[in-house]
Amino acid sequence: MTALPIRGQGAAVKYVGIDYGLSRTGLAVSDPEGRMAFPLATLALRYFSGRGALLAALVVRIAETKAGAVVMGLPFLADGGESETTRQVRNVTERIRRRLALPVYFMPELLSTVEALRDLRQAGLRESRRRAVLDQQAAVRILASFLALRPDERRLA
Repeated sequence: MTALPIRGQGAAVKYVGIDYGLSRTGLAVSDPEGRMAFPLATLALRYFSGRGALLAALVVRIAETKAGAVVMGLPFLADGGESETTRQVRNVTERIRRRLALPVYFMPELLSTVEALRDLRQAGLRESRRRAVLDQQAAVRILASFLALRPDERRLA
């Protein structure tokens, strides 16, 4: 499916990027013009009573940003196939779409967490600090990759 304009042709849009994981979910947010990505938060499943409570908190965090669209990292296997995590991301995406009246895009990803870890090591962060922000940095990579696409290359979920 091709991308649709959100607020009119060429309008600036603020985005939230999500790196959904089985134990932690990283969030990133763009500037209001939708040009740059910044770390926002990490939601760890262990701090919630279950996945439903995590999803509710995720929806609240997205709404708090006043973003105009959501970008979900869609993980694929090295051979391009789908994994259990890929299917879970698709499921979570549908649940988010039902709760928020926002366009949701998929950004195919492979190794975003590995690349984020490399970025954080190069920045000189100690291991304990890297663990705390790794998922946010992966979300930043996903969102930055999406923002680098031309609008006609962006795909709605």
